[in-house]
Amino acid sequence: MNEKMTKGAAVPLYQQVMDNIRGEIEAGTYAPGSQIPTELELAEAYQVGRVTVRRAIEELVYEGYLTKQQGRGTFVNAPKLVRKVRQEADVQSFSEACRVNGMRPTSRLVSRHVVPASKEMAAFLGLEEGADLLAVVRLRMADGVPVMFENNYFPYEEFKFLEQENLGGSSSIFEVVRAHTGRYPENSGDCTVEIARADQETASYLAVPAGEPLFFMKVDFLDGAGKPLFIGRQYIVGSRFIFSI
Repeated sequence: MNEKMTKGAAVPLYQQVMDNIRGEIEAGTYAPGSQIPTELELAEAYQVGRVTVRRAIEELVYEGYLTKQQGRGTFVNAPKLVRKVRQEADVQSFSEACRVNGMRPTSRLVSRHVVPASKEMAAFLGLEEGADLLAVVRLRMADGVPVMFENNYFPYEEFKFLEQENLGGSSSIFEVVRAHTGRYPENSGDCTVEIARADQETASYLAVPAGEPLFFMKVDFLDGAGKPLFIGRQYIVGSRFIFSI
C-alpha cells in the first residue's frame, strides 16, 4: 500500500487512490468484512491529503466495494455476484452463477403457498385468470451473504411436488424441476429490471435498511421447447450483484 501517487498526472489523485484501494480489495489484501485503514493512515501511506482519500472512499462506497459504518470505520463488502439476465439458450440459475463466481450458494425457504394467477401471469402460463399457482419464496445467499429475495410462481397441478421437496440449503430449484419433469429453464421470455424500495419484511430478510433501493427483476422462464415453465419475481441487493446483459 505504500505507493506514492503521481501528482500532475492525467489521472486525478483521488482516482489513483481509488484504483489502488480497489486493487487491494480485488487482490484479497483487504478481505470481505475487514476494516480498511483510516483516512489519516491512507493519506500518510499514499502521501496525499485527507480530502483526496475521502473522495476515493466515497466513490468506492458508491460502487459497492466499501460500506461506511457510523462510529466504526469503513469496511469491505463481499464480492458482487455476476449473473446473466437476458438469456437465449443460456439461462443461468442463481446456484450456477455463484459457482461461476467461486461462491457457495445456499437458500433459506421462507414459505410455500397457493395463490391465484393474475391476468398477466395467467396469460404467460396459458392458464385461466385466478388459476392456482404455487408460490415458492426463498432467501438466496452467496457465501452466507443475503443477495436475493426470490419469489417463483409455478402452475400448481404440474408442480405441486415442490410442496414436499427440500428447497433450502444448497438445493437448486432448476435442478429439482428437471429431476421431476425433465424440463429445464433454457430460455427466458420477457425479462425486466427496475428499482423498487425494500419494504420492512424484504429488508429484514436481506439485512438492509427499510426503504433501500433494490433491483426488482421480473422474468418469465421457458423450457427447451419454448414452452412456459414458471415465473420469477426477485428482489436483489444492488451493492452485492452485477447484471451481465
